[in-house]
Amino acid sequence: MPELPEVETVRRGLEPVFVKQTFEKVTVNRPDLRWPFPDNMADRIAGTTVNALRRRSKYILADLDSGETLLIHLGMSGRIQITGATLGGFYHDHVAAQKHDHVIFDMTSGARIVFNDPRRFGAMDLISTADQNAQLLLRKLGPEPLGNTFHADYLVEALAGKKTPIKSALLDQRIIAGLGNIYVCEALFRAGISPEKLAGKVSKARVIALVPIIRNVLEEAIESGGSSLRDYRQADGELGYFQHSFQVYDREGKECAKAGCSGSVKRIVQSGRSSFFCPKCQR
Repeated sequence: MPELPEVETVRRGLEPVFVKQTFEKVTVNRPDLRWPFPDNMADRIAGTTVNALRRRSKYILADLDSGETLLIHLGMSGRIQITGATLGGFYHDHVAAQKHDHVIFDMTSGARIVFNDPRRFGAMDLISTADQNAQLLLRKLGPEPLGNTFHADYLVEALAGKKTPIKSALLDQRIIAGLGNIYVCEALFRAGISPEKLAGKVSKARVIALVPIIRNVLEEAIESGGSSLRDYRQADGELGYFQHSFQVYDREGKECAKAGCSGSVKRIVQSGRSSFFCPKCQR
C-alpha cells in the first residue's frame, strides 16, 4: 500500500492540474470502491474549483470552493493518471479508457485525471471542509512527521511507558500520521534500534535522535518519487525509485549495509507485517 512519500508524490503531481482549476465534468463508472461513493458525487464536484490540495497522513484532500473537500485514498492498487497536460516537460496525450478506470475528472483546462483501481481498496468521499477534523478517517490522526508538531519532546512523551514494540508504536497512526512499514523499517535501521524493542524501553536520547532520521528517510523517498513496489506509479506514469536505496527493507539474508557491521538482514513478522532488521547492529 502506498505510504506517505508515495501519496505526497502523487499530490505534488496533481497540483498543477488541480489547484485553481475547475471541474468541467466528473464521470463515476461504478457505485463504490472500498465503500459507496457519496450521493450525487459527480454533480456535487462538477463546476467547482479547487482552492487547495493537501495531504493528511495517506489521504489526498482537495478543498473545493463549494465548501466541501474531496478525500482520495489510493488503497492497495489505486493509481492516478493525468493526460491532456504537460508534466515534467512532456505533453501527455489522452489514452483509451481502461477496464478499471472508476472515476474520471475532466477539467476546463483540457486536463483529464483518471482514478484506476483494479482491487478497489481505494476510496473517495466528500466532507465538509470546515468540519473535516471530525471526519471518521481524520479525527484520530497524530501529527505529520514532516510538520512542526512532530518533534523530539512530542515523541519522547508519546512513547513513554509504552509496552508495545517500537515498530508497532511508530506504525500507530494515532501517534504519527502517515508512517508505513517500509519507512519505519528504514528509519529504525538507520537509528540502530531493533523493531522488537519495547517503545517505552528506548532511551530518551535514542528517541530524540530518531526524529530527524524519520524526517530524512521520508524526505529522501519523496525526492526519489517514492518506492515502486507492485502497482505504484507517480501521477505522470513514472516509477518511483527509492526502492533502489533500501538499506534493510526486503533484503532478507543479505549483508548488513552498515559500514563495519558483519551481520545479515533478518525478516520477522510483527502484527502481520514483515520487519527487516540487522540483529547485530540494531539493539
